[in-house]
Amino acid sequence: MKKQNIKIYKTKSGIEYVLFEDMKKEMLADPKAKEAYDALGPKYALISAMLDARSKKGMTQAEIALRAGTTQSAIARFESGRTNPTLEFASRLSHALGAKLEIRLSK
Repeated sequence: MKKQNIKIYKTKSGIEYVLFEDMKKEMLADPKAKEAYDALGPKYALISAMLDARSKKGMTQAEIALRAGTTQSAIARFESGRTNPTLEFASRLSHALGAKLEIRLSK
């Protein structure tokens, strides 16, 4: 990775940092990194949709867990992306949210 393509900023106290979007662009220039990133897209799209639905309903992780027959910690692990949800788990969560789980295949 060539760091010279990323602009480095400094805080008033002298701490250096880079912008996430700049780092992402640089990392995704590597075909292998882009392939790995793209492979995670469906998982994070599901997490995002579930988080959005839960937020719109004003429900807590504990409330969803109770309705889905699981634990709050299982919901937290799912929402953080630390686990790979099964289709059955995703179906239970969508049902708990009063939503329909739809899966599409496209080219």
